[in-house]
Amino acid sequence: MNLKKFLSVAMVSAVLLSGTVACKSKISDADLKTKVETAIQSNPNVQVDVKEGVVTLNGTAASEEEKIKMEDAAKAADAKGVKSVVNNIVVNVPQIEVNTNTDDLTAKVNEFTKDFPTVKTTVAEGVITVTGELEQARVQALKMGLDALNPKKVDMSGLKVK
Repeated sequence: MNLKKFLSVAMVSAVLLSGTVACKSKISDADLKTKVETAIQSNPNVQVDVKEGVVTLNGTAASEEEKIKMEDAAKAADAKGVKSVVNNIVVNVPQIEVNTNTDDLTAKVNEFTKDFPTVKTTVAEGVITVTGELEQARVQALKMGLDALNPKKVDMSGLKVK
């Protein structure tokens, strides 16, 4: 009978011991941070913070695609250690340079508005002022074309729409 008890205790101990050996210990936040930083090192503008397995990314990226790529890299750095990723990366939108050169802008406006003979324009300090008459169907095309010249403003308040 003692042999049966001993074997039972030995088997239970072996199962418990193998179960604890098989469980991998939890990775520390510091080690996880190092892994994530290595994974996203292609963008030095992104900082990493880790707390209890939750990775937070802060910084800037050149595009939405790059932002997503950084998040995916952070998740893949340690799939078991990363519980979730908080992506606070801001995408830098390129600034459009405003054209305030009156002579240059006037030349471009005159060239563009050749196809709109019922419209008159003036340019002053980067502001295009539109007057005259135009069919409703063509107003959007006019506005988009003038906006594409990068003026400070397009003032269409003097335009009569038919």
